[in-house]
Amino acid sequence: MSEENIGRRKEKCENCTKQCNKKQSDEGISSLSEKDVANGEVPASSHLLKQQVLLSACLSCEGCVSEEESLKISQQNLEEVARVLGLNKKCDVSKHQVLVVSVCPQSLPFFAVKYGLDIPEATRKLCGFLKSLGVQYVFDTTLAAGFSILESQRDFVQRYSRRHHDSQALPMFTSSCPGWIRYAERVLGSLVTPHICTARSPQQIMGCLVKDYFTKQQKLSPDKLYHIMVAPCFDKKLEAVREEFYNSLLECRDVDCVLTSGEVFHMMEQMKVSLADLDSVPLDHVLGEAGDPALVRHQGRGSEGFLEHIFKYAASELFSLDVEEITYKTLRNRDFQEVCLERDGEVLLQFASVYGFRNIQTLVHRMRKGHVPYQLVEVLSCPGGCVSGRGQAQGETGGRVDKALVQQMEEAYSSLPVRLPDTNPGLHILYQDWLEGQDSTYAKTLLHTQYTQHSPSQTRTHTQPPHIQW
Repeated sequence: MSEENIGRRKEKCENCTKQCNKKQSDEGISSLSEKDVANGEVPASSHLLKQQVLLSACLSCEGCVSEEESLKISQQNLEEVARVLGLNKKCDVSKHQVLVVSVCPQSLPFFAVKYGLDIPEATRKLCGFLKSLGVQYVFDTTLAAGFSILESQRDFVQRYSRRHHDSQALPMFTSSCPGWIRYAERVLGSLVTPHICTARSPQQIMGCLVKDYFTKQQKLSPDKLYHIMVAPCFDKKLEAVREEFYNSLLECRDVDCVLTSGEVFHMMEQMKVSLADLDSVPLDHVLGEAGDPALVRHQGRGSEGFLEHIFKYAASELFSLDVEEITYKTLRNRDFQEVCLERDGEVLLQFASVYGFRNIQTLVHRMRKGHVPYQLVEVLSCPGGCVSGRGQAQGETGGRVDKALVQQMEEAYSSLPVRLPDTNPGLHILYQDWLEGQDSTYAKTLLHTQYTQHSPSQTRTHTQPPHIQW
């Protein structure tokens, strides 16, 4: 690799754990038409559709994407979706796969800004487009994120209660960001992995919700349902192919394919889809209710707000304090902030939000020295949080973030009303009807996982890029 390319990678590494050293080109989908997608005839030479996560681009794990992982990730693209759609057109109805798309709330502001619409109407247009391709159901993942938040809250309180006799209980690190998780497992190892919250991410809980609960409601075998996730982040593709999220008995994954918001939008552009010609179709309800589901968000400036939810819950559960507003103190930069809970001059809780790998490196350096005062750290690999995910925040030229686009997306996202997961009746229904109670073995199995150290020597391919310092 040339010194110029190495320098370029070093310059970009704070932006994303999957920053390709080649810009995603529109050329690969220039010949994509609506007919191609409907017939499953996307050109095999399409660069964008067949693009793999390059070994030289996986900054979060120092290039240790295995050959097996590369093969799995190569199937996370529009071409694979087109193949499934095409088979549905050609094969007997009894062999059809039901296509379900789940859309992350942080992806919706991207489409709103690109369409020039508010989020509710942009979502209905996106839903109309997806259903015009042959997708049967379109959900948003707010319910799944609610599960992840509630389980993270409980995990923190349990860890806090055993902090005096368990040296690995605190600090607790959040587990929703796959870039951070991969970096922790492959690079940081036992220093960090015992501290990671065991709650599954919203994406993977949504996978269980669709492949387990929804298929039972529809009287479908999970392998007869093809589940697509639309996300703002490339790292979600790597998360979807983790071994623990594969059902070997049914030979299917909880999430079959992850598409970034940018991939979906580019497909619409290349198909020359007219926004005016698209029907406005409401999202579907996982629970089967009628009507257009209200779009809401959780607390937090551009993510699911794990820090804020856990902070308020812990203040109430542990100290009987009702926290209405949280005041952030900016430390190194906007992406490294902390919050404190005090009573009579005593600091009861001290949490931090750490976004971007430069800040993560600072946190790890302090942890190695034993200088981390926090009980909880919300960690995200993308500076700015999930709305700034590189699957939707990159500019048209080069690989740099479009700051104006990000600002517009943050403003659009903040316009959504906040709804606390604790007050969501759908979650309470699902805990009982689906999971047999909040403390059941079934709930622990489907809503939690474990993160462990992975030896890089066991997974590296023959090509190894130079070590990168953030």
